[in-house]
Amino acid sequence: MLKELIYTGLGGALLFKEKVEDELKKLEEKGKLDTKDIKSFMESLEQKGKESDEKFKTELKSTIKEIIDELGLATKEDLAKLKEDLK
Repeated sequence: MLKELIYTGLGGALLFKEKVEDELKKLEEKGKLDTKDIKSFMESLEQKGKESDEKFKTELKSTIKEIIDELGLATKEDLAKLKEDLK
């Protein structure tokens, strides 16, 4: 389910990017924007997207860790410590 949610988000982001690029090309063809402005805008959008992606990943990891703690599930570290203690 989580995987599907992530793929849906990525698909939406790609669709949004394509729509923005199409609209910018139309404005460029009409002479309302020049190539330099479009490139700068797209780079800005891409940077914001990367920052948003990193924030999402960080928040997702934090949430998953909280859920694991609440459920009392063993982590890799817990298992490694147990293995060492049993030696």
